[in-house]
Amino acid sequence: MLVPLYEAVYERLDVGAGTRLLGLGCGSGLALLIAAARGAAVCGVDTDERRLDLARERLTAADTPDAPARPARLVLGGPESPCVREAATDAAFTVVTAFEPLSALGAGSPGATVSDAASALAAAAAGTERGGAVVLAGWGPPERCATSGVLRVGARLADPVCAPDHRREVPPAAGWRLCGRDDLEELAARASLRPDGSGRVACPFGYADMDSAVRGLLSTGLFDAAERATDPIQVRKEITEALHPHQRADGTVWMPNVFRYLICRA
Repeated sequence: MLVPLYEAVYERLDVGAGTRLLGLGCGSGLALLIAAARGAAVCGVDTDERRLDLARERLTAADTPDAPARPARLVLGGPESPCVREAATDAAFTVVTAFEPLSALGAGSPGATVSDAASALAAAAAGTERGGAVVLAGWGPPERCATSGVLRVGARLADPVCAPDHRREVPPAAGWRLCGRDDLEELAARASLRPDGSGRVACPFGYADMDSAVRGLLSTGLFDAAERATDPIQVRKEITEALHPHQRADGTVWMPNVFRYLICRA
């Protein structure tokens, strides 16, 4: 469902045969697969070994006699992994992407902060060639994202102090938080990156039925903390209730969303 975002960024940066791309928090590899299909040499890093295995399967399946896949390297770990530095030593990256920057950079981990994310981003950006592009992306304004209400369910169940009416000094876990107007710019500034353009992309979330919607949202990992704090049955029940306003007469679930991206230069 984020394909429009990936395509918009790749088109703007002219990602192709001369591109050496590092995907931070690459997950199951869809963004890498799209970049590889455009001719880019890709490297992906993620802390979830199961999703990396799926990414490996996807990229291997793309290799056919008629259209050989470009070389790909997948690394288990974070942006500061020695393997990432080693890959950058072989050939500096021309593009670094963090399509879910705060979670991809570890700020969604217990005890982590946005400053930690900025440090990780700066370390990854150090592996780009001079003038290389670093792309950050995230949710748009809550009023433009129908899924925001569903994500707040996960935050509330995981940590009651994340409720909108609760005041706290430390920002809530970034894995679920929608991006404020200047969040991406703040993260870039902390990582000493220079903004060089931005954009917004419509990324609607559509599902065939309610069960598909619940399973799809759970698969993102954004509700893992909620399941640990309560129980899976309770989480599914409250997600279903939050989705009811978005279910149409034919049973499908449709949630318009807007994502925002920021292009920076190292």
